[in-house]
Amino acid sequence: MGGDGTLVAVSDDGLYSIGELAERTGLSVRTIRFYADQGVVPATGRNAAGHRRYDVDGLARLDLVRTLRDLGLPLSIIRAVLDDKLSLAQVAAAHAQALDTQINALRLRRAVLRAVAKQDATTAEEATLMHQLAKMTDAERAALIQDFVDDTFGGLDANPEFVELLRTATPDLPDDPTPEQVGAWVELAELVQDRDFRASVRRMAEHQARERANGDRTGLHHDLTVVVRDTVARAIDEGIDPDSADAIPVLDDLVNAYARTFEAVDSADYRASLLRRLEVANDPRAERYFHLLGLINGWPAQPSIAPLFDWFTRALRAHPEP
Repeated sequence: MGGDGTLVAVSDDGLYSIGELAERTGLSVRTIRFYADQGVVPATGRNAAGHRRYDVDGLARLDLVRTLRDLGLPLSIIRAVLDDKLSLAQVAAAHAQALDTQINALRLRRAVLRAVAKQDATTAEEATLMHQLAKMTDAERAALIQDFVDDTFGGLDANPEFVELLRTATPDLPDDPTPEQVGAWVELAELVQDRDFRASVRRMAEHQARERANGDRTGLHHDLTVVVRDTVARAIDEGIDPDSADAIPVLDDLVNAYARTFEAVDSADYRASLLRRLEVANDPRAERYFHLLGLINGWPAQPSIAPLFDWFTRALRAHPEP
């Protein structure tokens, strides 16, 4: 039966001419002749006039060649399969892996284009940078973060739990990222390379090192963060101005929570040191860093704590003594 569904006659000798093969397979005579010349589908023999003839095995071989070519395999690989130099399973697995790589690259390119399309002000240079950053491997993205941590915390005895958190929480851009994830990664990559941000984080690390030298070995203070979040959130909800007298008992509770954690006593000096601690740590770009990391890795969104620490800082400035 031909490629169009019609019956194709077979010669009396049971062999097919190139024209008959063309009708049967839907391939052109020129293509079949090319395959024969390349030794991929050699002729079974020739008739008295010298024209190529093909048997059923030749027809089956040609059908397989057409299928493999449709799948994108080069003729050199197809010839190796047909000559039993490579197994079809091996070739299929290797080709599937190559296609996976191509598909992932196309998905990433699509995400970059969509991210560019969402940013009307994006220049050609910015689009190029976005594509270059998005093409980085997981290892390259992790190395960029490690360089940032080494530069900002290197050589200091800072909070080891926080440093370990920074080192292990690396950006993991998925194979099929959204435009938002691509945009977040580009912004994060630019942020960790920003000299001013690195200087700010370095000051934070130096402050942590001084506190550890003074006896602070308590690591990350999750419970303390929860106390600040809950206490200040209630104050904000109740409309308490941090500069007002109503803020004093709230501030007393906060300072006492810090004093208990760090085995200190509430005093004017302690409040001054606490204010310095908050001012050093309260760089909004630090929170932005973890927000971008969460977007890239698909973590659940976390509410901003910046307004809470802003309130706390203002209250300490307004009420410097217990």
